[in-house]
Amino acid sequence: MNKMIRVNMGSLLVTCEKAPEQYQLLGGRALTSHIIATEIDPQCHPLGPYNKLVFAPGLLTGTTVPCNGRLSVGAKSPLTSGIKESNVGGNVSRALARLGIKGIVIEGLPKNSEWFVLIINKDRVYLSHAQHLTGLGTYDTCEQLRKSYGNSIKILSIGQAGEMGMSAASIAATNQEGIPSRHAGRGGLGAVMGSKKLKAIVIDDSDSNQRLLDIANSKEFNQISRAWAKRLVETKKSLTKFGTAQLVDVASAIGALPTRNFSRGNFAGAENINGIALERMTKERGGKTGHACSPGCVIRCSNIYFDKNGEYLTSGLEYETIALFGPNLEIDNLDPVAKLDRLCDDYGVDTIDVAHAVGILMEAGYIRFGDADKAVEVVAEIGKGSPLGRIIGQGAAITGRVFGVTRVHTVKGQALAGYDPRALKGTGVTYATSPMGADHTAGNVLPGRGGVDPHDQSGQVMASRDIQIAATVLDSLGLCNFVGPLPDEMVIISELLTAALDRPVSVEDVLEIGRQILKEEIDFNQRAGFDLIDNRLPEHMKIEKLGPDELVYDVPDEELDKIFDF
Repeated sequence: MNKMIRVNMGSLLVTCEKAPEQYQLLGGRALTSHIIATEIDPQCHPLGPYNKLVFAPGLLTGTTVPCNGRLSVGAKSPLTSGIKESNVGGNVSRALARLGIKGIVIEGLPKNSEWFVLIINKDRVYLSHAQHLTGLGTYDTCEQLRKSYGNSIKILSIGQAGEMGMSAASIAATNQEGIPSRHAGRGGLGAVMGSKKLKAIVIDDSDSNQRLLDIANSKEFNQISRAWAKRLVETKKSLTKFGTAQLVDVASAIGALPTRNFSRGNFAGAENINGIALERMTKERGGKTGHACSPGCVIRCSNIYFDKNGEYLTSGLEYETIALFGPNLEIDNLDPVAKLDRLCDDYGVDTIDVAHAVGILMEAGYIRFGDADKAVEVVAEIGKGSPLGRIIGQGAAITGRVFGVTRVHTVKGQALAGYDPRALKGTGVTYATSPMGADHTAGNVLPGRGGVDPHDQSGQVMASRDIQIAATVLDSLGLCNFVGPLPDEMVIISELLTAALDRPVSVEDVLEIGRQILKEEIDFNQRAGFDLIDNRLPEHMKIEKLGPDELVYDVPDEELDKIFDF
């Protein structure tokens, strides 16, 4: 049966019950956002006793549908003070689905300073003392947990940043090799987990193979799934070969590659850090490209990156991390970028917000642009919990205020991803209007999507709206964004749901799922005190021209304000 686990950290009571009927067709972001919107006071303190942390695999997780291994994590965000869903790959979501677990809700605060680990297997769910794990990074935490519970476990964990309540703290999920390199990075949800003194969740799905969704017409469902998988293999070959690092060249070509704290849109050293360079260095050193971060992934855009000595350094070196620790800091070498990625993974902190924070230190003259060694040095302060580490671990907005820098690139307190919105204006609309804050995964209007010119203001609002709706559907089903939040994919999803439920599910029905979730999320934010003024990009982007194309962000505010009038 589909089970809901509830853990009260105040009473230490753990309950496991059949999911309510109204949850049966909810999964992923649909479920996390619904629980947050209906059970949490929008005015509560994100790190206080009334916030809740929710984990939910997608509705299609564990089926034959390709790329279905995403896990949604939700809470009121300590970074944005609004609703948040942060999405992560790895092996955890599939393990929860195999155990028949639709969702986990962590609530309340402990009565003392003791730390715990939540253990989940087919026989029981219980809390175990974990004081010995405090102060450890995610890598050492996972190593210790495997010693205690076996090598086949799947793990969600926080590092030092989450323990210290840093608002850019992430939650690590193990990949297929058991490495804590996949992160629910955005929104500071690791700090929420830390506030509840929950160091880790251990999942042992041995000898279990349940399913979250009963498939009425399995033959048709599997045929559609196989055809989709074959199509993805054929159409996503460049992602498989070069990974998301291929977007370095895509962003640079349209002048949207953030360079020198978003002061230019292209970078002279881009060829040293792009997908071609990453593939070449990975192969030369014995690493791996074409790596699947989660079971069932046929796109395989991840990688395992070794250092110059042929030793493992990090895995899943992605475009956002490369762009923001690379060109944004004027660093043209993948090795220090990979080192910075490893540190952030280990401390459990978002690479996007931390990279922005380091860029602000450079803007302030605290360290030089291009100084990779100093960048590594200051990020290492996060793990130490020093005053500087605690500042940059709070993300870009707070770092900018502390250092008196006005060129800070955030919306709703969350840092922009690796695309300058002056040159990729549809994604700028998403940054401004998504209830999640400046989050590209909420609806990335890449060149060719939505039929709009990325430099032209016209058509961007509708293109962003449509992709945000479709991306919300993917998040709810547990599907990777790279399968495509586009019209063709919505048709495939309608066919899959029709076969699964044995009743007609139209494309319009599918899109309505996304609309209803967005409505619920926007309502929460309004009740939390958000206004239309919160749907704005940094003001200097409207007047400061971005080279090389001398672009400003000129999508009218009045258009942004009407984006979700549906």
